[in-house]
Amino acid sequence: MRAACHAPIRGDFAGLRGLEWDKMLHCPAQAARAIPYISAATSMSQTRHVFFISDGTGITAETLGHSLLAQFPDTRFRNHRLPFIDSTDKARDCVQRIKDAAIESGIRPIVFNTLVDPSAVAALREADALFLDLFEKFIEPLENELGQRSTHAAGRFHGIADSQDYKKRIEAINFTLAHDDGVSHADLAEADVILVGVSRSGKTPTSLYLAMQFGIKAANYPLIPEDFERNRLPVELTRYRGKLFGLTIGPDRLSQIRQERRPNSRYASLENCLHEIESAQRMMKREGIKWLDSTAKSIEEISTIILQEVRLDPQSY
Repeated sequence: MRAACHAPIRGDFAGLRGLEWDKMLHCPAQAARAIPYISAATSMSQTRHVFFISDGTGITAETLGHSLLAQFPDTRFRNHRLPFIDSTDKARDCVQRIKDAAIESGIRPIVFNTLVDPSAVAALREADALFLDLFEKFIEPLENELGQRSTHAAGRFHGIADSQDYKKRIEAINFTLAHDDGVSHADLAEADVILVGVSRSGKTPTSLYLAMQFGIKAANYPLIPEDFERNRLPVELTRYRGKLFGLTIGPDRLSQIRQERRPNSRYASLENCLHEIESAQRMMKREGIKWLDSTAKSIEEISTIILQEVRLDPQSY
């Protein structure tokens, strides 16, 4: 990490979760039409239990399910992820948990499942719940289009561990972790993109998402008060100006984020945040660095814009 009186704070990885289906969800409002109408009687005072059941990690079911449920902000949901349900016995255990949740809440649960074993699916459907079988919606149309039957093999996604794409993604993650927060200047020439911006502007989580989701080697480098005093980019970055992309953020939001880590400090003060942001933006304009405001954007939106602006051709996972 670069030495500075206001050194960037780590921990930006917190809160990230698997997003392997994000590429399918360009329009959650449209996708939400797949969910039957949820009664208006279910208000914020009531809780609907939601189960994400999978013969794998459950990330696919949970990610798509969350995107769809987000279209119903007036309903409160209690989530349960049940991974590695790869037998009828385990499916029957799930049935009991679903029944218990229904008794507790007095309303039937919602179940998102990505099971492919027909016997496990049949056992699961013994529960009284709204079932949204995500694979069922896609497998049959794909079979018809491709003219062949699917394997219906549980955990098939895990086979990618032996692929070159998977190895590329692991290499990208390792590179990104090694080049977080300006901690290392070695091998920066290998970076696909180098994110720059003030501390806590979203560089670290965006870098990690680019690596995990797209196999992009993303380094990130903080712009600190010493850089603004010198009025020039860190010397380590000047050779890679073509790889640089900037992130900025609203001063109110930046101060709020920093207050959570260093309350009542100069680092977190609104005055200092405004000064750093304005100085960083002037520097990026002068150096011809493209940049965007991350204040009201998700990591997914930020990453997509970066891919378009830097003209990277990623592999999605």
